[in-house]
Amino acid sequence: MKKPVIDRNRPLGLYLHIPFCKAKCAYCDFYSLPHSEEKMDAYAAALARHITEVAPQMQNHRVDTVYFGGGTPSYLGHKRLIALLKTVKKQCRVWDRAEITLEANPDSAGDWRALRALRRAGFNRISLGVQSSDDETLRRLGRIHTWQQVKDAVAACRKAGLDNISLDLIYGLPDQTMEQWENTLADALVLAPRHISCYGLKLEEGTPLYDRRESLNLPDGDLQADMYLYAVELLGQNGYQQYEISNFAQPGYESRHNLKYWMLEEYAGFGPGAYSDFGGVRYGYTRDLDGYIAGRLDLAESEHISPQEREMEYIMLRLRTARGIDIREFENRFRQRFTPLAAILESCAAHGLARQTETGWCLTPRGFLVSNRIIGDLQEELNREKAQRLARAAQGDYRVVE
Repeated sequence: MKKPVIDRNRPLGLYLHIPFCKAKCAYCDFYSLPHSEEKMDAYAAALARHITEVAPQMQNHRVDTVYFGGGTPSYLGHKRLIALLKTVKKQCRVWDRAEITLEANPDSAGDWRALRALRRAGFNRISLGVQSSDDETLRRLGRIHTWQQVKDAVAACRKAGLDNISLDLIYGLPDQTMEQWENTLADALVLAPRHISCYGLKLEEGTPLYDRRESLNLPDGDLQADMYLYAVELLGQNGYQQYEISNFAQPGYESRHNLKYWMLEEYAGFGPGAYSDFGGVRYGYTRDLDGYIAGRLDLAESEHISPQEREMEYIMLRLRTARGIDIREFENRFRQRFTPLAAILESCAAHGLARQTETGWCLTPRGFLVSNRIIGDLQEELNREKAQRLARAAQGDYRVVE
């Protein structure tokens, strides 16, 4: 009897959470704490231990993306970051063309020599948290950088040979006008990054902005929609293809790591607050920095993902992307007819919210604005179809895909 062939090139993304910041932004609910040299040394050592412990479980995978997120990973310092990346490369099989991303605040990315050292170590993509080009808006958000520091950081990255630059922007901010949003987009385009993310402000419970929500002057829903659609049109006109609800890139510069989340590929997270979808299990570590440093890898949650859950995840996540749903892939993977779902998308297409592709269906930019409602309708139809299948099976009809 032949032994089963093991595919040792299954792709895997790694996420390393760096939970340190100089200051907490007014809208942020990510796990982050004030940074100190002592804590950062201990945390870097704990991360390296954790990666080494998990490495045997990753031996049949090829790591093709590594993402240092936060918090503000750049505050960890280039020497610690390089040491962590060396640990990853020593313990895992990292593809020689892997995408290796570092998140950074503009105020901590102005040293081109440190950036050059990071590039030589293997970092090849940097994501700068810009949010706005208006200094007063930045100040009110609790951001500690200025627009001049953004320009300086981009120049330093290029001088260091780091050309794959992404800028994060936010619309729908308190007191933000359409003109201010237009100016931020225009200013960002002058810097010619490879990738731009445009996120609508979401008031997260437990943040300062949420606590002040009643007194905030926020753009209404119509104005936020106009801001979003303006960004889609302007960025498209300037060569940035929309490949996901909030993400735009020049051809070939899509975030390969983030695409893993939307394409249901495997990723393993390290650090308190980090989540994984690895080996058919979704799990996340508790937000406890001291416990993590002490070696307590407590799980906040852990669950095996059922085929039914994956089915709905596929629809929900794929409809976030410009690629959309591939009908043949869906039916082969889940043994589920797509025809009942297509009727809903056909109705959406009649209202300009969806369109048919060569392989299936995707949402339009206007459809992205109401994607939660569309996905909810699809979920209801999926559940109804499933109930009908169970009823047919009870009567002796075991056909799954017709």
